[in-house]
Amino acid sequence: MREFSNLIGGEPRPADRTLDSVDPSTGRAWARIPRSTAGDADAAVTAARTAFPAWSAMPAAGRAHLLREVAGVFAANARELAELETRDNGRIITETARRDLPGMTYLWQLAAAECGAAVEGRTVILGPGSLGFTRRVPYGVVVGIIPWNSPISTFSAKAAFALAAGNTVVIKPAEQAAASTLRLGELLREVLPPGVLNIVSGLGEEAGDALVRHPGVNRISLTGSTETARIITRASTDALKPLAFELGGKSPNIVFADADLDRAALGVSTQSVFTANAGQVCVAGSRILIQRPVFAEMIDRITAITRGIRLGDPLSEETTMGPIVSAEQFQRVTGYLEIAAKEGAELVFGGRSGGEIVDEAYAGGYWVEPTLFTTEDNALRVCQEEIFGPVAVALPFDTDEEAIAIANDSAYGLAAGVWTRDLGRAHRMCRDVEAGTVWVNTYRKMPPGLPFEGLKDSGYGHDSVLANTREKSCLIET
Repeated sequence: MREFSNLIGGEPRPADRTLDSVDPSTGRAWARIPRSTAGDADAAVTAARTAFPAWSAMPAAGRAHLLREVAGVFAANARELAELETRDNGRIITETARRDLPGMTYLWQLAAAECGAAVEGRTVILGPGSLGFTRRVPYGVVVGIIPWNSPISTFSAKAAFALAAGNTVVIKPAEQAAASTLRLGELLREVLPPGVLNIVSGLGEEAGDALVRHPGVNRISLTGSTETARIITRASTDALKPLAFELGGKSPNIVFADADLDRAALGVSTQSVFTANAGQVCVAGSRILIQRPVFAEMIDRITAITRGIRLGDPLSEETTMGPIVSAEQFQRVTGYLEIAAKEGAELVFGGRSGGEIVDEAYAGGYWVEPTLFTTEDNALRVCQEEIFGPVAVALPFDTDEEAIAIANDSAYGLAAGVWTRDLGRAHRMCRDVEAGTVWVNTYRKMPPGLPFEGLKDSGYGHDSVLANTREKSCLIET
């Protein structure tokens, strides 16, 4: 059993109690992480507050230099970090090693390049002898609460830009998958000044609650569930903390008859919901809207593609889909398979779960097949509720207006996909579909240069350098 510690004030800090971290491909514990208390959370915030004056006063060029060194740590330790994350949450190694780690190295380099933007302001000539100007200032201590489905990526998005802006940071990883983040703490303590970055693992109702209620915390950024966001909102009201939430989704993937159907079939299946971390991604295009003239043809194409999906050892380069992250999430996903059947949705393929669909060595893991249902009723629970697994529903539509109506008939508004050769239609869809991000003829691409922000129950706010600063106005008269 591998042991991991918190990072507080630049030093490894074990907690008095621990939690087992379970390998979801086998169902067996492989590591222990701290089950932090309110006292651990307070120590981390205190360390961050102590480090804040010097870090925020450091010239932007100095912070940029250190963030480039952090990028170097990611590059030098990429394989180890990728394997840790794969073992901890089941995300296949081809995603963690080829997609996540190279992307995060670039993200830290980008954050370093944007340090200067954090200190830029505006000048306004108000009249003779009267000059107004603004300064961008950091908030102070920023808490980042990150999910289990993509810890390294969300850790980087929250920590890199907050640090670039001059804030100090406390990260709370999800208890289901904290190992890669805690290992990063071990590595980065050699680069960043003590207290600038702190990492505290544990349960949300213990360490997480203590952090969001702490009077020394100045901003909170969560990537997680809508229900967790509501809890944090209620817990943080006394201190009026600024909040940023990137939450769940039930994203529509809209295929028009004029689309490149081969490209669309790949986009709505392996790039969107099934092999994309076994559907455990917030932007999963789990509602596949297909124009009626090509509905049957698209279902056939999707079915043919999913026959090639291989479940198994997430550390194998040959595996194309991993397990569900935990026993709790496995029960949730398989419960929706039963709900869909009871609601009358028609099963196209999949629907099986458990150890019989993988090699015997992984029979104890949390496995669910890629599964597709069809229906014409967008009111079904499997069309409205976020499943967070490799389960999708296909619905036919006739007109552009009907596609928009179905797409927008959701409490969520995180992302959407549109597949068409018609440029005018593409622009109308970008305008009229209620989603923070709309992809056209592609899916699940999130370059750091573009903001990623949800609508409706999918949250608000984002993690950029400017989002981690406030604009302070000054007026001088002579």
